[in-house]
Amino acid sequence: MMAASLTRRTLWKHYKLFYRKSVSFVSVSANHTSENGNKKTKEDIRTTHFGFETVAEKEKEDRVHEVFQNVATRYDMMNDAMSVGIHRLWKDYFMSKLSPLPGTELIDVAGGTGDIAFRFLKYVESQQQSAKPEDKYNMSRSIESSSDSGSSSTNSDSASGDEGVSETHTSSESHVTVCDINQSMLDVGKMRAKENGIYHGISWLKGNAECLPVKDNTFDAYTIAFGIRNCTHIDKVVSEAYRVLRPGGHFMCLEFSQIHYPFLQRLYDAYSFQVIPVLGQVLARDWKSYQYLVESIRQFPDQEDFKDLIKSAGFCNVTYENLTFGVAAIHSGFKL
Repeated sequence: MMAASLTRRTLWKHYKLFYRKSVSFVSVSANHTSENGNKKTKEDIRTTHFGFETVAEKEKEDRVHEVFQNVATRYDMMNDAMSVGIHRLWKDYFMSKLSPLPGTELIDVAGGTGDIAFRFLKYVESQQQSAKPEDKYNMSRSIESSSDSGSSSTNSDSASGDEGVSETHTSSESHVTVCDINQSMLDVGKMRAKENGIYHGISWLKGNAECLPVKDNTFDAYTIAFGIRNCTHIDKVVSEAYRVLRPGGHFMCLEFSQIHYPFLQRLYDAYSFQVIPVLGQVLARDWKSYQYLVESIRQFPDQEDFKDLIKSAGFCNVTYENLTFGVAAIHSGFKL
């Protein structure tokens, strides 16, 4: 047990060094011949991590895509396994911390199955229903005024030729754009929306979190839950969040994190590495995907390092809050 603990600490120590450098290079032999007859003997390949493996960046993108292609229809079960069933409570609390007002325009990135989006719509609806009568009247007049003046905005719901559900909405209506790079995840989200009778206030966008197909200063809030650790360049994801937010916009990230209590960390490690992959095999016949997801948690920066990364993207008032002793954490920042 002690040897295993030392091994994990060593891996994390090396990873933090790796992460600060952002990307490493490995040299491989190549025998490409240029037009003038000169031979290139080395070719640099950009590498990153896929779980505990070191792989080429393009290979990671392909393998992460395959993982979520495999788990899309069992995404809730996967989160239940990863969080011992309490991810739903975390997401509810996450939304209460965001505390969106009616009229908020949100982009939820890596949110294909709609977990955060549906909570957002439910939250703003409850806010609207609990508003005082005079507030409802003023809100109604504001919407009518916006409609009469023809003031509206349209969120694109497709990228790279993929279908979406187009929707035009006034500036006084709440709206969430669900963005995900994986079409299978988006398809599950659309199916769930249809099953729950959700047709308004939501649109679906296929896009890469590192290069969002969205104009600058578009959204009031940006959320990403349990998705950022799977991205190749976390710094680019956070920079993109800053770009698409309006001044005053709120960035919030919910992600598995690092437990700083040694005894609890050992217990969680034992559960993560010895139980979760077995559950993946038994319930989904997919050991490898669940093993990767566990390893990806250990590779993600700890709370303080990620806080610094968010600050470096330009966000202000950056904070984090640990959930369940640090099994997960909510990170928050504002674009001023």
